[in-house]
Amino acid sequence: MFVVGGESLIDLVPVSAEADAERVAHAGGSPFNCAIALSKLGNDTGFLCPISQDEFGDVLLAPLAEAGVTVLLKDRVAAATTKAIVSFNAKMQASYVFERGADRAFTREVLLAALPEKVSLYQIGGFCPILEEDARVWRDVVDAAATRGATISIDINVRDKLIDDEAGYRARLGQFLDKAHLVKLSDEDHAWLEPGMSIEEHAAELLARPHCALVVVTMGEQGSRAFSRSGEAAAPIHRPPVFGDTVGAGDSLMAGILTWLDEAGALRPDRLAGLAPGQLEAMLRFGAVVAGINCGRVGCQPPSRAEVDAVLSA
Repeated sequence: MFVVGGESLIDLVPVSAEADAERVAHAGGSPFNCAIALSKLGNDTGFLCPISQDEFGDVLLAPLAEAGVTVLLKDRVAAATTKAIVSFNAKMQASYVFERGADRAFTREVLLAALPEKVSLYQIGGFCPILEEDARVWRDVVDAAATRGATISIDINVRDKLIDDEAGYRARLGQFLDKAHLVKLSDEDHAWLEPGMSIEEHAAELLARPHCALVVVTMGEQGSRAFSRSGEAAAPIHRPPVFGDTVGAGDSLMAGILTWLDEAGALRPDRLAGLAPGQLEAMLRFGAVVAGINCGRVGCQPPSRAEVDAVLSA
């Protein structure tokens, strides 16, 4: 099973650019989105995050069930659902202000008890390093997944508006990065983490960490890049016929990359490092199609595997 651990939340999204005060609720959160995208691409996927008893918890459970994601924490919690107030710039790129709640309503014992015995892939959520008391628990979950044979991935997803202690956050993030075999980040994450450093230098720094064997960098309209210990590659975005917005684009791309790697027999630490440029390009192109189809819709609505295959075969 693929397991994605981390936040789920409700995105409160403006109805239009002209009516920012009028908002509609969409289920979201980067790990939540990625889990749904993975399952819709045909992967046996579990989601590890508390779900609230409130009405927004029902909103979160519906798309998980529709996509066939296994909700690993069966008992719902009293804390209110975490919320993100979404705004868009002129290019319809999203930014967020957060109100946290149920995504933090866990204990070490509950998370470890819910982790399956067989985990082939464990993905670390972007909120996990933000607070020390949470990070301590999530680090133990990652270690438990690794001992069960899981390849470890992380989508960094810096949320600077939630970070009160930058030095502490950087240290905690570094601890998670030291556990990861695959690291994904955006060009915005890169600019925040390593201002003045080139993407190539940053990728090399990540690959020098104890376990990292593959780095993927997304660059908005400029496409994506990948770096292994055996080469690098780039791929353009896939442009949908009609553009919706970019919500969940990176999460969808990540799901596509993980799916491609698994089907290629490369989602193992010893094989990630050996990915050659041609393989990296094919991986990025598959991920770009998954992300591009999602961007043809409003909100995060990852495609089915049939939709992806139809584009690839056209």
